[in-house]
Amino acid sequence: MRLLLVEDDLKIADSLKEIFTRQGLSIDLAYSKEEGFEKGLNEDYDLIILDWMLPDGDGITLCRNFRNEKVSCPILMLTAKSLVDDIALGLDSGADDYLTKPFEAKELIARIRALLRRKDQVIPDVYRLHDLEINFQTQEVTKKGKKIELSPKEYGVLEYLAKNADRVVDRNDLLTHVWDENADPFSNTVDVHIRYLRKKIDDNSKIKLINTIKGKGYRLCVN
Repeated sequence: MRLLLVEDDLKIADSLKEIFTRQGLSIDLAYSKEEGFEKGLNEDYDLIILDWMLPDGDGITLCRNFRNEKVSCPILMLTAKSLVDDIALGLDSGADDYLTKPFEAKELIARIRALLRRKDQVIPDVYRLHDLEINFQTQEVTKKGKKIELSPKEYGVLEYLAKNADRVVDRNDLLTHVWDENADPFSNTVDVHIRYLRKKIDDNSKIKLINTIKGKGYRLCVN
């Protein structure tokens, strides 16, 4: 899943990016209201995190601008303001959730996961295909009941394929939602991670689950 964090404090932004990356989430950073609006409007994010106070405006206005432009992904507000009126203002401006500073990283991740689940509310917490099982909450993957160790990016690719198992997913789609803005669209990183996943999931198995649809992309299905 790919997130946008609009936060002007470089130290906080870099720290959160490191935490998100360890959780298998891709994160783009914006350090101002203007930069955040441009990225949020032109990229396809699964969730946006907004700081309330920004050097060239505020997160409340930015949140309203996103909603006015029909940006529909979940928005989480971060702020030091904790009064009920402030919380109400944030939610009334189009935010889906609100977290006051200081906060524990564990709580922030939990809120992000909850918002992403709400976004994918028709998708169950556990995905099963033949002898493969993916727990979206714990990020645990098993094959024939045996746990499979995956890197954050490998898990991200597999999770995205599983959540879109009803359609073929192309390389650009995976780059957009699993990698951040620094991903090279001309590299073979998607193909490499698909190859890694196949080695861990499909090797030594007669039934292949990660399939290439020629000329279109990839799909999780029994073949």
